[in-house]
Order: sequence, then C-alpha cells, then structure tokens
Amino acid sequence: MPTEAQITDALRGVIDPELGGNIVDLGMVSSVAVDPDGHVDVGIALTIAECPMRNQIETDTTRKIKAIPGVTDVTITTTAMTKSQRAELMSGVRMRAREEAEPTQVSPLTRVVAVSSGKGGVGKSSVSVNLAVALQRQGFRVGLLDADIWGFSIPRTLGAQARLEADAETKLIEPATVHGIRVVSTGLIIDSEETALMWRGLMLSKALEQFLGQVAWGELDYLVIDMPPGTGDIQMALSRLLPQAEMVVVTTPQRAAQKVAIRVADMARRSYMPIIGVIENMSGFTCEHGDVYDLFGSGGGGELASDLNVPLMGNVPLNPAVVGGGDDGVPVTAGHPENPAAVAFTEIAARLVELLPPAADETCTGRIAKLLADLDVPV
Repeated sequence: MPTEAQITDALRGVIDPELGGNIVDLGMVSSVAVDPDGHVDVGIALTIAECPMRNQIETDTTRKIKAIPGVTDVTITTTAMTKSQRAELMSGVRMRAREEAEPTQVSPLTRVVAVSSGKGGVGKSSVSVNLAVALQRQGFRVGLLDADIWGFSIPRTLGAQARLEADAETKLIEPATVHGIRVVSTGLIIDSEETALMWRGLMLSKALEQFLGQVAWGELDYLVIDMPPGTGDIQMALSRLLPQAEMVVVTTPQRAAQKVAIRVADMARRSYMPIIGVIENMSGFTCEHGDVYDLFGSGGGGELASDLNVPLMGNVPLNPAVVGGGDDGVPVTAGHPENPAAVAFTEIAARLVELLPPAADETCTGRIAKLLADLDVPV
C-alpha cells in the first residue's frame, strides 16, 4: 500500500503555474489520506474558489499520484483558502522571489533607493531628480532610472537629449550621462516625448527587467529609481528583481496624500522592502515679504513618518524655481544651489547618506579606512 509520505513526495512535482512553486511547499495541500485498498484522497486549498489553474492542478495531481505503485484511484477535494492562509501564502511567495532573484547589471554594493508615492501630483519625479543631483554633488557615483514607463519625465527634467544605444561588443545599453548622473528612461528610446506608450502590465515589467539586466550601469554608490505612483506591476517587479532596494515615500502635507501614501508603504513592507523615510514636498510657500502660506496644509509628512515609524527626512518648500528648473532641464539643485528648495534637497541627500551609507563604507575594509581617517593615520 502506498504511504502518505510517498503521496506527498509525488505532489512536489505539481507546480502552480501562476505562483511558480510546488503545491506542497506553497502549503496548498490541506490533507492526504490513503485507504487500505489503495484509494487516495487529497485536499487542495486554492487561492480563490474559481482559480483559473484549477483544472491543470487537479489533472497534474491525479497523474502524479496514479504513477505510484499500489494506487487504485484518486479523489481530489478543492477548497478556497481563508484570508489569513492566502496572506501567508503570498508572503512566502514574495520572500522566495526575492531570495531567488536573477542577477542584474546593478552591483550588489549599489544602494538602490526607490522614490515612491501613493498617487501622482506630489512632485515625486522632481524629488528623484534633485535627490540624485544632490548626491552626485556630494561626490557619489549616481544612477537614475526612470521606472515611470508610461509617464516618463526624467529626460525633460534633466535636459537629456541623447538616445540610448547598445555597446557593439557587450550588447549592453549604455546610459546617458547628464549632470554627472547615469540616466536611463523610455523617454530616451522613443522618437518624441509626445509619443504615448500603450503597454500593458507584462510589458511594463519586462521593460524594467531590461533596464536592470541589460544596461551597463557600472559601479554606482546609489541608484535612484523614480517609481510610478501607486502599487502596480512595476512596484511588484522591482521588489522581485532588486532585493536590495529600499523605499523613500514622498507625500505632500495634505492629509489626503498622506493617507494614500500609506498604501505604497504597506505594499513595500508586504514585499519585504525596507522603508528609509518620508520626504514632505510642497511644504509651504514663502512670499517676498517673508510670510509663509501652507497652500497644501501642514503636518502630513510628519504624521506619515510617525505612522510608519520611520524618520521624516526633510521638508521641501513650494518654490517656483523647482518647476522652472524642471521645464528648462536644469534641476534647481544644480542651477540654483542657494535656493531654499535646493538647500532642502541637499540636506535630505545628506540625511539619506546617514540612514543608508554607501555599501563600500559598510565593509570591513571600509570601516577600517574610516577608523584610520578618524585617527588621522595615513592609509
């Protein structure tokens, strides 16, 4: 008579096509029973009652079990997972995807900063660009990836004109270099920035995969990624492709923006992506007489940081120079470093370096070098 252990081992050969794992390790096998006459009863818990892969899973299960000597018949009973079971399953799937991530052209020593927001219109791209510029001005090797595939704006904001081309020998795409930053964007591939990209979810993920796996990023201290707003395909793909990625959440002082931003933070944590901190953009407008007007409310960034238990990295004032610099292709941090907004971006970049120092500084060799420098010992 076949044993339950034999049945379980055979079921490891049944793969859920959507989740990419076998049904035993995924926790989908709820019960196994073997009668003395060789009849096998198997319980399978599907993620949802009307799972589109149900027939394939049942067919594969029957075929695998019937191949075991002594099995006379197979009965499969399917049920739907509870909410908690489904959450546990998906948590395991996301963790396994991170652990088994395919290598990319981004060095494991590169600090990856995903600049994210819960919704559009909070100035996330301006923050990404000026943060990258501020890091570069502080002497770091910086890359900037425009992952907002549909709504790309990085090329115009940086004044980038060059087209992306592949190296004839390596076959890898060479980033454009603007303001000392290595830049990649779909806006540097298409003919015109007025061209609409009518791509669906899978193509968006594939584009991100290509930008990470087929671009010669080189040795970078920081890779800043301008994420699309919300919690869609790109966000999920990034957590899978770059396990070292960490998130900075951008919000405005407005309570509505703060509440929406919590969703993207929740997605990050459920994908095991650490959250570095919160940046409050458009904090207040100072008129020529020195009066400050909170046009978008106040306190939202601080409340969000408190809710997420992460630091508020800084407040960027509402300033026309930020908009003008973006339209002219000269970010305010590069063109007017004395501007209050540029000063805020510079301070935020310094805070980022404190919270997420370059990985080379965190190695044993790097720590020894820092210690010797502090002791004023020649290296």
